[in-house]
Amino acid sequence: MKIGLSSYSLFSEIQSGQMTILDIINWITEHGGEHIEIVPLGFSLVENPSLAEDIVQRVKEAGIEISNYAIGANFITNDEEAYQAEIMRVKKEVDIAHRLGVTLMRHDVAWRSIPESSIMQYEEDLPRLVHACQEVADYAIQYGITTSVENHGFFIQESDRVLRLIDLVNRPNFKTTMDIGNFMCVDEDPIAAVKKNISHASMLHIKDFYLRPSDENPGEGWFQTTSGNYLRGSIVGHGDIPIRKILNIVKESGYDGYLSIEFEGMENSRKGSQISLDNVRRLWSEL
Repeated sequence: MKIGLSSYSLFSEIQSGQMTILDIINWITEHGGEHIEIVPLGFSLVENPSLAEDIVQRVKEAGIEISNYAIGANFITNDEEAYQAEIMRVKKEVDIAHRLGVTLMRHDVAWRSIPESSIMQYEEDLPRLVHACQEVADYAIQYGITTSVENHGFFIQESDRVLRLIDLVNRPNFKTTMDIGNFMCVDEDPIAAVKKNISHASMLHIKDFYLRPSDENPGEGWFQTTSGNYLRGSIVGHGDIPIRKILNIVKESGYDGYLSIEFEGMENSRKGSQISLDNVRRLWSEL
């Protein structure tokens, strides 16, 4: 088991110009992280391909690993031409993942607003989503890369929807990047959801949320779940997700891959990421 950090956790530092992705690699090493998950926000490895080589060299010097390459994608398009173009774009990102030397890559599958995210709409969209994921997974297999869908974005966030997609794609190298916190965005019990999906996980995101009921609007900094409850990102171990119980489920499952911390709280991102790393290491060692 290797504990590390998603570069997304320090996106605010990239956005402000305080850090680059290379600086984040150094920061993770200095704070005891064993891997970095590359999320290309604030930089592009397609537009700047030489940066991929710089990242590979920097992690080699730092003595850590690149765990996963996570990109956005949306196979719900207005026409067939756009649909095929999006599949081709994601395949080019698979090439980037190969250049990074990773064997894991998460790509998004679809985005819809909460009012559009009914189960009926999901079933209607599924055939095209399945075909796109099959195309990408079949392309990725030449590099030994396992692609995955993450439980986020409201539309494909519930554990059963993720499992349904994996079952229909039916590829040995298509799994899920399972975020232990994101199930709460669709008001699903994270313990039950993790138990259901852990056997299909190629990658784990460790995240924490504060939760408030729908009739207690906490104000600025919170967002609403599909049923109107309120969530706010927290330092891992400070929120309302039973992190210790979930980590114990993960350990008992036999999962021995990467644990990637995603901090998205309101605290300073460096401090929040550092405490989150420390807490996960401590909690895992106590199991």
